[in-house]
Amino acid sequence: MTTKRTLVLWDVDQTLVDYPGAGRDWYARALSAVFDQDLIHSPQFGGRTDRYITVQLLEAHGIECTDEQVERVYAKVIAIAGAERDGLAGLGRILPGAVEVLRDLADRPEVVQSLVTGNLAELAEVKLAAFDLLRYVDFEVGGYGAVSADRHELIAAARTAAEAKYGTVFAPGSVVVIGDTPHDIAAARHHGAVAVGVATGRHSVEELVECGADVVLVDLSDPAAVIATLLRTA
Repeated sequence: MTTKRTLVLWDVDQTLVDYPGAGRDWYARALSAVFDQDLIHSPQFGGRTDRYITVQLLEAHGIECTDEQVERVYAKVIAIAGAERDGLAGLGRILPGAVEVLRDLADRPEVVQSLVTGNLAELAEVKLAAFDLLRYVDFEVGGYGAVSADRHELIAAARTAAEAKYGTVFAPGSVVVIGDTPHDIAAARHHGAVAVGVATGRHSVEELVECGADVVLVDLSDPAAVIATLLRTA
């Protein structure tokens, strides 16, 4: 049996798939449905966790921020996204090269491939399922946005889960985190993981380099080069 040696952790939004405005729309509808309030103050979404977004949303609209209120928002957002499951692919797109890179890494017995995403697990599942991408990742060992408002805690959660499931200790240098924002890079560097930026979101190659990425890719459109880079850096 091949020993697992590398843990690859992907961000979701604007790294693998893109659903422009979907998250903001879901939260606006949840705020209206749960609290009968219009979305006036929109929190920052890029690179943030759903825990962070929900807390900011409640506080900005003068709503008491308790765990119960947070869970009410989660439940409504999950329900709204779930109701759109069948047509979700029409609201977004898979980014060039993503499926080829995911498929190749999934076939490598030395690699564990999962997610570190600010999305709630249920939202990540819906977004990836729309393009049939779930088959390529071990969804069970991912780090998801309900864990914490701090993204670096998501990496810790994913690494702990992967080590427990596979009976392997993933040293920091064998953990590769790929994302499109400075928050992804900062979280990876917090743990000593390899920080790979991909400039498919709102941040340029130069910005991702400046915030400390070990490697920055323009996009994933050259799968062979991307895979070689990811495995060489680990």
